[in-house]
This record gives sequence, structure tokens and C-alpha cells, in this order.
Amino acid sequence: MVTDTREQAARDTAVAHLKKRRDFFGHLLVYVLVNAFVVVIWAVTGAHGFFWPVFLIAGWGIGVVMNAWDVFWRPQITEQDIQREIEREDKLG
Repeated sequence: MVTDTREQAARDTAVAHLKKRRDFFGHLLVYVLVNAFVVVIWAVTGAHGFFWPVFLIAGWGIGVVMNAWDVFWRPQITEQDIQREIEREDKLG
């Protein structure tokens, strides 16, 4: 029974991580397509002067980078982290 619970918890964690990765790649695809479209609009309208799409590309790019960090590089919460937080909360309240 305990093994089933552990296996289910591991499966749930894996499914959640796979969903986050799939969502990230969807976000990245939309970012690339929308920004490409905006650059095409800039080019078709004369491409004169300042490259104004940089504001959208950079601003949204920050969000894409933060999303990538969350999906690929953010450390997983461990049981030790949970226990440490429980102990900290007990001391505070």
C-alpha cells in the first residue's frame, strides 16, 4: 500500500513536470510566431527608423526566460525542504 502511494506520487510528479514542459514549448511557439508576425508588420510598413518590435520581443522574452527557468532549472521541493518549513512555522506561531 505504501509502495502504491509512493509510485502514484512519483507518477503525479512526473506528469506535472511533463505538463509544464509541454506548456513551455507551446508558450515558446506562440512567442516566436507572434514576434515574427510583428517584425513582418514592421518590415512591410517601411522598416524606417527605430526597430520598435524590440519592446515586445524583450518584454515578453523576459517572461519566456522566467518560464524556462521554472520548467528546466528550478530546484525541486524536497521532503527536507518541507520539514524545514514546518519547523520554521512552528517556531513562529
